[in-house]
Amino acid sequence: MTTRVDRAALVRRAVVDLVAENGIHGTSMSQVANRAGVATGTAYVHYSSKTDLLIAAFAEIKAELAAKVSAGLDVTGGPGETFATTWRRVYDFLRDDPARARFLTQIDDSPLRAQAHDALPDDDPLIALAAAMSSHLVDLPLEIVYELGLAPAVRLVAAGIVIDDDQIREVTEACWRAIGRVTDR
Repeated sequence: MTTRVDRAALVRRAVVDLVAENGIHGTSMSQVANRAGVATGTAYVHYSSKTDLLIAAFAEIKAELAAKVSAGLDVTGGPGETFATTWRRVYDFLRDDPARARFLTQIDDSPLRAQAHDALPDDDPLIALAAAMSSHLVDLPLEIVYELGLAPAVRLVAAGIVIDDDQIREVTEACWRAIGRVTDR
């Protein structure tokens, strides 16, 4: 039996690893193809440009993250507890593969940020969770709420900073104090 290789997935994984190692501008399509074990032309068959590839890899990681975070999430414990569980799941997901965190920070800190976020599906579970919790969050733009709330989980992993369970509890409480309405703390 012949196993079919998903070359597009190999190319997406290669760009994540290379951007995590070398940054966006330090990563070329030929390097990506080489890392993926495919011809450069094959990479271009799946993605018409490096930008298209970066956005596809970003969307894939965000989809995997959203699925991990939202799977069986119990929102009956209250908004602070829901936030703490969400934060922990984001941290754990990225800690298991820190290249994903470094890749996400590269995209979020680049001119591709808006384009990459616009490419995410309208039914993104993390956006839906934020919308469902909006009455419990400070009245700030969602990007600011993200930066004060969940971005520290991404940035800690991207920086290689490992924190223990007690520190995670303290950080999630501090993040919740930053984004939760005073009445919900």
